[in-house]
Amino acid sequence: MSSITHCHLSFSHLFSFSDPFGRTEVIDNTLNPDFVRKYILDYFFEEKQNLPLVFVEFDKLLPPLLRLEKPLGGIPGKNCGTIILSAEELGNCRDSATMQFCANKLDKKDFFGKSDPFMVFYRSNEDGTFTICHKTEVVKNTLNPVWQPFTIPVRALCNGDYDRTIKVEVYDWDRDGSHDFIGEFTTSYRELARGQSQFNVYEVVNPKKKMKKKKYVNSGTVTLLSFSVESESTFLDYIKGGNFWFAVQFSGNPSQSTSLHYMNPYQMNAYALALKAVGEIIQDYDSDKMFPALGFGAKLPPDGRVSHEFPLNGNIENPYCNGIEGILEAYHQSLKTVQLYGPTNFAPVVNHVARYAAAVQDGSQYFVLLIITDGVISDMSQTKEAIVNAAKLPMSIIIVGVGQAEFDAMVELDGDDIRISSRGKLAERDIVQFVPFRDYMDRTGNHVLSMARLAKDVLAEIPDQFISYMKSRGIKPNPAPPPYTPPGHTHHTQI
Repeated sequence: MSSITHCHLSFSHLFSFSDPFGRTEVIDNTLNPDFVRKYILDYFFEEKQNLPLVFVEFDKLLPPLLRLEKPLGGIPGKNCGTIILSAEELGNCRDSATMQFCANKLDKKDFFGKSDPFMVFYRSNEDGTFTICHKTEVVKNTLNPVWQPFTIPVRALCNGDYDRTIKVEVYDWDRDGSHDFIGEFTTSYRELARGQSQFNVYEVVNPKKKMKKKKYVNSGTVTLLSFSVESESTFLDYIKGGNFWFAVQFSGNPSQSTSLHYMNPYQMNAYALALKAVGEIIQDYDSDKMFPALGFGAKLPPDGRVSHEFPLNGNIENPYCNGIEGILEAYHQSLKTVQLYGPTNFAPVVNHVARYAAAVQDGSQYFVLLIITDGVISDMSQTKEAIVNAAKLPMSIIIVGVGQAEFDAMVELDGDDIRISSRGKLAERDIVQFVPFRDYMDRTGNHVLSMARLAKDVLAEIPDQFISYMKSRGIKPNPAPPPYTPPGHTHHTQI
């Protein structure tokens, strides 16, 4: 974790000044800012990593004041003129602490009126220095402020070392940036964790005043009003309850070589290739590797009725396929038994999976629907409505586009630029991720150029979508569900 002081900085990508990695907050009216915002960087011992820095004056349209690069490995404690860069290896603590403070009888610093107090928290470093980690808001014109509760990662506060010193400074805010020092005190995470008690009432002391005045006692007191801690759950904590569904669009004539469903005896068609490539990425996050797979847009035997949610394996009672090979086998079998027809309606498969998701909203399962499509859609308004409704449920949708068609409708459903809405109602969450499969293929269209890049883009938004739902419902991770057992089968565990 890196922190920076002195001058307004803008982090750039490790190897490019043009692609910002992150930016500090702006601190007004000072040449000696102490920035709070931290950045987490992956450090690779075996590689030389340079960290480009750009200095800019925020409110003026001027060229950057200065550009420089420093080796990432040389950052800790490095004094680069008036720029101080510090870094520390992060601990594994995933807790976050929420706390609230008030103060009583702080020193009056303003000639007119009282004080405008705020607090600054510092984490002590291994070399004895201190790094800023939090600033409270300013409470105007009072000597007895009550600050809003705030939440901070424990590793930002003390890096998981509960006895590490935490220094707190209290200031009177001034518009020109020359904030007046009221006093300071020290504590530790272990002390704060005691909560509201006599042990968490701190005297605010101004060392200079204490040295000058024999009768000086303090410059007020700060009291901890409340303290709570919560463990931050990650995507991997929740994913044990993942439930992945596959849906394949059936349109065109599989006997024609121009069809994306063309059954070439010598190579996989576009749909099969996408199913295999994306499926191999997803299957690692499913404990039992049993996947329900649907087709849509085909006429089914024996009566030729059009269906937009039929099981690929033909088994309505048990649409589960055993692994990716099972899905491919069911897909190829369907091509031989159903008639590809249309229209291309997405809403039925979205609503189909949504019904399952609606029945399990306790956090034990999260549903991900993977749709393989050529991008043609016949029921855009109904699909939008289905997605808006599904956004309330434990569910995400990955759309993989195959072929060379324009995918404007799929980009619209993705909702990255404009959140999807239906009948004036905005989706509660962004739950759709669209990936054009052709971007990852070689010129022949037969081989994936980079499985790693495809995997990254397919799964790019799922963790945040997953976590956003669980957090919004206050759901904690559950243990992994028992392996799926198809009807009529007994699950055996080999030891």
